[in-house]
Amino acid sequence: MTRKTDFLVIGSGIAGLSFALKAAEHGQVTIITKKKMQKTNTALAQGGVAAVFSPADSFDLHARDTLIAGDGLCNEEVARMVVENGPDRIRELVTLGAEFNRKGEGDFNFALGQEGGHSAKRIVYAHDLTGKEIEDTLVSKVQAHQNIIILENHIAVNLITFSSSIRSGLLTTLQEHSCCGAYVLDKSTDEVETFQAGVTLLATGGAGKVYKYTSNPDIATGDGIAMAYRAGASVANLEFVQFHPTCLYHADAKNFLISEAVRGEGARLIDARGDAFMHRYSPDLELACRDVVARAIDSELKKSGDDSVFLDITHRDPEYVRQRFPNIHARCLSLGIDMTKDPIPVVPAAHYICGGVATDLNGRTDVSRLYAVGEVSCTGLHGANRLASNSLLEALVYADRAYRMAVYEFKRLDQNTVPELSVWDATGTTDSDEAIVVSHNWDEIRRLMWNYVGIVRSDKRLHRALRRIQNIKEEINEYYWDFRIDSDLIELRNIATVAELIIRCALMRKESRGLHYNIEYPEKDDQNWLKHTLIRKKI
Repeated sequence: MTRKTDFLVIGSGIAGLSFALKAAEHGQVTIITKKKMQKTNTALAQGGVAAVFSPADSFDLHARDTLIAGDGLCNEEVARMVVENGPDRIRELVTLGAEFNRKGEGDFNFALGQEGGHSAKRIVYAHDLTGKEIEDTLVSKVQAHQNIIILENHIAVNLITFSSSIRSGLLTTLQEHSCCGAYVLDKSTDEVETFQAGVTLLATGGAGKVYKYTSNPDIATGDGIAMAYRAGASVANLEFVQFHPTCLYHADAKNFLISEAVRGEGARLIDARGDAFMHRYSPDLELACRDVVARAIDSELKKSGDDSVFLDITHRDPEYVRQRFPNIHARCLSLGIDMTKDPIPVVPAAHYICGGVATDLNGRTDVSRLYAVGEVSCTGLHGANRLASNSLLEALVYADRAYRMAVYEFKRLDQNTVPELSVWDATGTTDSDEAIVVSHNWDEIRRLMWNYVGIVRSDKRLHRALRRIQNIKEEINEYYWDFRIDSDLIELRNIATVAELIIRCALMRKESRGLHYNIEYPEKDDQNWLKHTLIRKKI
């Protein structure tokens, strides 16, 4: 069966929902999301959205902080555009019903927090559940919109592309490569459906599940990056994986983040003996950028052999801590840790992919009619290291710009150029009786990436990882073509693809910069490596 829609949105986080609400004023929007609407990275974001609202702050300062954090690889034009558009996008959220902490009367008189790498207070937050507040607001509006169809428990398999000749004068020149939809698995029926779309938006989030330890939910398997690469889109800077320094270390806690904002409120990092150590790594102490803090913790753990370090905010007023971080306090308390009295055990964990599908200033990829917004994309904002709380900001700003360009492109679209789409063909496949292959390869990839492509790397480890991941990919591809697909196989195929792309990007960069630290090239090399790593599959 073929379904037709004007705008196909793959993903239901802040980027996809923001785009969908606006595009729905100009055509039908179909949102597909592989679990429930609110199972997203957005919903788990604790800290907030960085934006200039204080008279003591400025766009110049915010842009400068972004560029410094990005360690030479940020696009300055992008940074300025994003920070200058940020306040308006947050005002839009308030208009939609989002409620952020305020310091007095007035809709936009926000209480502002400060996080690592920021030179001023500019973090707009809703206690320590900012992402959930934004997600809930957007979901309620999307569900009420008559032009939006929501399909939960649907997972995209592959993008559908075609090539058409471009005529110039008397000559037929290059082939234009275009996206016209996607094949999508309905998990309730195990049937693959064909979706034809005028414009397709990837808003699938990140790829934290490529690593054994991550702050991300189980859905973060790099689907959009893998699909875009297979479809011929360029990917960039995937070596820059941000490891959040402070993920809760507890046997009964999975993927629970201790927000950057806790350090912003004065928490100190200490070792098992109670000694602070950040003074040995940065004059900014706990407010250093995340790559510095993550490497500091990694170094301390390797020296001591301990399982974790600790985040200590016990010197702050207990009532203030409970009010400022109600969610974190409650979660820790449920595990027997009272953060007003006890230091919190923490370790670094894979958190955010600064690279992704390469886009222009409007979220367009180099495959026509295919857009990418949010963590799946590489816009040039983050460079070699994302500044804290710039991710939700980027998603809001680029969703708005992508919507404007996508509507313009859709209205000019010649529907006659789209070929008749083939339905999914499962002929010759059988039901799998070897599920162990999927689970074994899944675990092996994640251990491999953690051990060989983690916070500290070497060429020797990277080459070993590349050889193994290529062997694993061959096994997965054989399995993919022989058996009927399910969501587990789709996700496994995607994390294997993204893992290989991360390794290849890391091998290309012969220096240490930002989030990429290679012990064989410990110095930054501006002369040769002040550039992006780009990979594109030949079509």
